[in-house]
Amino acid sequence: MSSRPSTDRTTSDASALNSSTDSSVELQQVVDDLLTQLQNKFSNVSSELLAKMEDMSQRLDALEATIQTGDGSKASGPSK
Repeated sequence: MSSRPSTDRTTSDASALNSSTDSSVELQQVVDDLLTQLQNKFSNVSSELLAKMEDMSQRLDALEATIQTGDGSKASGPSK
């Protein structure tokens, strides 16, 4: 009878090890998926931010050009 409990324990230990390994692999996959999603979201936000900054830069350049060319005509006052 003493050999049977050790066999059962070995089987349960192996089963627990496989379960632990499966859980570790599953956890690793979940974490990898989460990191991939975060990386994609960060890339999207970064691209949007850079595009908005570029748009703002162009609008500021246009505003500056309008102000510089409009200074002479604005000095004489508005004409209606």
